[in-house]
Amino acid sequence: MQVDLDDDGAEVAGLSRFQQAVFQGRRLRQLAIGLGALATIGLVLAFFVGLFAPQSLWAAVLTHQSAGLLVLVAGLQSAWWVTQWRAQAMSPSVPAAVIEQAICPNGWYERLLDRIHQHWLKMLMQIGAPTLWLGGWALLTLLSIEQAWNLALPPAALGFSASVGAALSLLLAFGLLVLERQLAQENLAQWPEAGSLAQLTRVAIICLVLSALCLLFASETSVWPLRLAVLIGLLPGLVALEMLLRAVLSLFSPRRERLEPAMLARSFIADMLRWPPQPLLALQHELHNRFGIDLRQIWAFTYMRRAFLPVVAVVSIVGWSLTGVHEIPLQGRGIYERFGKPVEVFGPGLHAGLPWPLGRVLNVENGVVHELATSIGEAASAIIAEPAEGPAPAIANRLWDASHVNDKSQVIASSRADKQSFQIVNMDVRFVYRIGLSDQAALAATYNSADVPTLIRSTASRILVHDFASRTLDGLLGEDRVGLAEEIGRAVQADLQKLNSGVEILATVVEAIHPPAGAANAYHGVQAAQIAAQALIARERGAAAQATHQAQLQASMARDQATASASEINAAAQAADLKFGAEQKAYASAGQAFVLEQYFSQLSQGLAHARLLVLDHRLGSSNAPTIDLRTFAPPADPAPPSKSAQPGVAN
Repeated sequence: MQVDLDDDGAEVAGLSRFQQAVFQGRRLRQLAIGLGALATIGLVLAFFVGLFAPQSLWAAVLTHQSAGLLVLVAGLQSAWWVTQWRAQAMSPSVPAAVIEQAICPNGWYERLLDRIHQHWLKMLMQIGAPTLWLGGWALLTLLSIEQAWNLALPPAALGFSASVGAALSLLLAFGLLVLERQLAQENLAQWPEAGSLAQLTRVAIICLVLSALCLLFASETSVWPLRLAVLIGLLPGLVALEMLLRAVLSLFSPRRERLEPAMLARSFIADMLRWPPQPLLALQHELHNRFGIDLRQIWAFTYMRRAFLPVVAVVSIVGWSLTGVHEIPLQGRGIYERFGKPVEVFGPGLHAGLPWPLGRVLNVENGVVHELATSIGEAASAIIAEPAEGPAPAIANRLWDASHVNDKSQVIASSRADKQSFQIVNMDVRFVYRIGLSDQAALAATYNSADVPTLIRSTASRILVHDFASRTLDGLLGEDRVGLAEEIGRAVQADLQKLNSGVEILATVVEAIHPPAGAANAYHGVQAAQIAAQALIARERGAAAQATHQAQLQASMARDQATASASEINAAAQAADLKFGAEQKAYASAGQAFVLEQYFSQLSQGLAHARLLVLDHRLGSSNAPTIDLRTFAPPADPAPPSKSAQPGVAN
């Protein structure tokens, strides 16, 4: 129960926790300084280890051990603030009268700085030093764990240093265990914060003990010590996160200087580190102490506690029974084993049987087709991105690269200079297979073959060696290549049937055959000559086609020109004939007038560029002179008229 000095100030001296506040504060201060120094040393060592050996286990171990100690230091300091308040409440000091000299700042800038300074001091006093320190410790712990979090650490042997580090960790854990036992045995009336400090001490002890185990069992083949050393940081990280949340939420709680403060660095997660674990009991105490809610008085919770074990038992039995229900996908089958003996092959759908481990179902493929190469190339190394402005990588220092990772070398017979010899040919042979569709094939593939691809590859390799030993290069690249795939497929299928493997070879594909270097060069020369001959034939055919088309073009142009000339002459003749017929009809109709008009028309055309006035006495029926008022177009460039060009008069 918290003490309010405004109401219970006279009874403070009689409380044991106030009487021992000075001693408790001195003890907490010494423990906090010592453990803080150890945590600082651990963080500094972890920093240098991470700087020079970032993939070492020591960085994670030292960081997480220091994180556990930092959580404990945060709790010790939070409890120290409470003991300081109690010590001051026991012997309150009389505040001396402080005479403040009213010093008025000279300029506006000084007044602004003084106002900002007073505002920040007031804000810090409202927040409180315990909240700031607790938030700082929690943030430091979280940042340290984040820097050391790496689940991809490679395994490595640490040698004698691991034994020394494990011994020191266990020694420190033993000292903290003694401290935890002392705090756990403290009377809550004399030291209410001792229980919370004991739980925080257990966090540091667990981190130290688990780190020692990781150091002792670390080796070049063990991976679990590395993973455990990294996952240790979850415990102090969660506790630090809870402390940070409590520090933030404390900002919204009213602060009274005369009310006894409570320890701020409590942890619900640390309170669960007890045996047997009682999380519901800890939650019940928390609700009862904070809000006055007693869950024991609620009938529903009492009934839930009584019915918990029967409900869990029924749910467990039902869940265990449901393990006997199996779902087989459409592309699969299942071999049902009862007491370890295969009984039936299930098809796609839902099937029921005995629950595990009395009965189980082994999954088998149902008609899934696979492609398998006789040889497997080495896995390509990961490509590391190079900077855009840096030099070109070594992989780009060539013009081209053609590698056949799935080729398999075969020895074939050869003759050279009337002597028997052999040659090496690289081939890429692939098999398309599936597990047989019958139940016997499914059982055989499951129980007679541990690794179906390896079985097919080894069988095919043996068949290829035996088959190619009797073949020659000419036959392999010639007439034998047509039936090569079928012969290999039949031989491999026959051997797989003898082994009762349950595998069905659907097709055998010979992707490529790469002859030896000498033969390859010869074949390349033949191919080059064939390509050159085909190119020459195509070029000559193109030239012949071009000459033929050019002659056809010229003949077509001459024919078209002659046709056009004939058409023009014919059209001119027709026009002349039409004109003659028209003039004949006009003369028949008009007589002498038409002839006169034609005369004047021709005369006008002939004298089109002359400036003349023509008078003719033959116009009309009388002999009187008549003036012809016809006008003629002026010449393009008129010249001054001469006497001979003057218009005349004709009688």
